[in-house]
Amino acid sequence: MSGQAEFETSLTDRPTVLVTLTGADRPGLTSAVLSTLATRGLEVIDAEQVVLRGRLVLGVLVSAPRDHKFLKDELKALEAVLGVDISVKKGIGDNEPRRKGRSQVTVIGHPLTAAGLAAIAGRIADTGANIDRISRMARYPVTALEIAVSGADPEALRTVLALEGVRQKLDIAVQAGGLYRRAKRLIVMDVDSTLIQGEVIEMLAGHAGRLEEVAAVTEQAMRGELEFAESLHHRVAQLAGLPESALDEVYQAIQLAPGARTLVRTLKRLGYQFAIVSGGFSQITDKLAADLGIDYAAANQLEIVDGKLTGRVIGDVVDRAGKAVALRRFAEQSRTPLSQTVAIGDGANDLDMLAAAGLGVAFNAKPVVREAADTHLSVPYLDTILYLLGISREEVEAADADNPA
Repeated sequence: MSGQAEFETSLTDRPTVLVTLTGADRPGLTSAVLSTLATRGLEVIDAEQVVLRGRLVLGVLVSAPRDHKFLKDELKALEAVLGVDISVKKGIGDNEPRRKGRSQVTVIGHPLTAAGLAAIAGRIADTGANIDRISRMARYPVTALEIAVSGADPEALRTVLALEGVRQKLDIAVQAGGLYRRAKRLIVMDVDSTLIQGEVIEMLAGHAGRLEEVAAVTEQAMRGELEFAESLHHRVAQLAGLPESALDEVYQAIQLAPGARTLVRTLKRLGYQFAIVSGGFSQITDKLAADLGIDYAAANQLEIVDGKLTGRVIGDVVDRAGKAVALRRFAEQSRTPLSQTVAIGDGANDLDMLAAAGLGVAFNAKPVVREAADTHLSVPYLDTILYLLGISREEVEAADADNPA
């Protein structure tokens, strides 16, 4: 028998004691319990602690002493001194190992109701899976919880919870658990109606007096009803004769999606690479990349002659297939495996990119995109993507406080 197997067998058979404290949180409670256990030379096998609205719950699993009754009496005396509740339960062994099929389920609600969370927990139980741990990722402007689940295939769980999420009006993301879940190191994002609010081509069309016609074609293309390259050439033709200065005016009018700066800033601090890929125009995306500190950018290039738009684009069109090509190129340049990439988009021309990435996120997307993506977000805050990556709002705020702009 290997040393590891012998160790696990010894843990399974040995007597243990579970000490649980509950009470109003204040400094020194955990120390007091552990100090009492320390006087008997006990081994700590497991410990967990959580505080909810000032209420502390502490659990410590230790090797059982020979004089179990005396330890219990000491802890009961400590209970009276501290003004808390302490339970002592003798048993055998450690926690049961988590079953195979580990998933991380992120639940985002605005609001998150008890009925909604109960429904999600119920569907997890229906699959035969177990909830091992729940932790809060954010409390505003949305409530986000991360649920560690074991005992179910992640793909099967995703299907079940996606349907329940629609019924409960909750955003649900299911990702395979394990080490590599936290190793996604390249973010590739669509620009129009994702990183920024609105469509640049429509803003340019407004300057040219052709907004209604261009907007109608854009909507058809985003729904997948028109081939993107054809729709792009048709729309760009409406911009012929527009002065180049209109591009600067449009750029100044652009509004980022709520949470966009937080998302980029936080992930860059963590060493992520960031890319934008757009069916829009490099005259805009290159400036966005420079202003936000984004590493890579790909977009179509408008032809400009004598200070005016000609109504044509130069080179290959960045369409649905082109976005996936760009994602692969950025992954290669950043030396990131595709399995460790995240793609974010809203339109039909993002579908290939979302499918190619390790995690495809539909952000306030059209129905065809929501149905195809690994997960979707319907809240307007782009930084909620951080919660899918295991980064909490508290961690973001702490990093901002330590590194003020």
